[in-house]
Amino acid sequence: MKYPVSSSLRHKGKTLDLDANREVITLFGINGEPMGDLSWDFVIDQILAYRKPPASRETRNEPRVTLTFRVKYTTQEGQQFESRAGGIGGGGLFIESLRPLPVGTKLALEFSLPEQPSEWMPAKGLVAWVCPKADQYTFSPGMGVRFTEINPDIRNRVLELVKALQTVGQPA
Repeated sequence: MKYPVSSSLRHKGKTLDLDANREVITLFGINGEPMGDLSWDFVIDQILAYRKPPASRETRNEPRVTLTFRVKYTTQEGQQFESRAGGIGGGGLFIESLRPLPVGTKLALEFSLPEQPSEWMPAKGLVAWVCPKADQYTFSPGMGVRFTEINPDIRNRVLELVKALQTVGQPA
């Protein structure tokens, strides 16, 4: 199916051809010459990578900070991973990953905070959102994991650390 470009000043006169059988979008120039094509997968990945999450999706109830630390996680199927986390709060953490797991994946977690890197703290979580590519909100691709089970003492330690890091650099 061909669609003429008529509103865009930079590309007026060009045509987009959507081929549903091949799942390809082809761009044709003003004179009808093919200029290139993209798979639907690529177009979808680009849309997802550069979308801005709607403000109404912001459901965090806990303060959080950007902080780098180690995290190990295991899926219910037994897949084990070790990575770096890029932030944490009382409600969850962000795991950096080039291949984030799907939203809804349940995880058993262990994380090690910078103040005591040899101490591993357990928790359980659920992948709440995914960032397939680095963007203006996250500097690395990865996944936001919401805690579903965390020992209250561990949660309190996380909250104390977050509070301490938030006050660093603020005027007294």
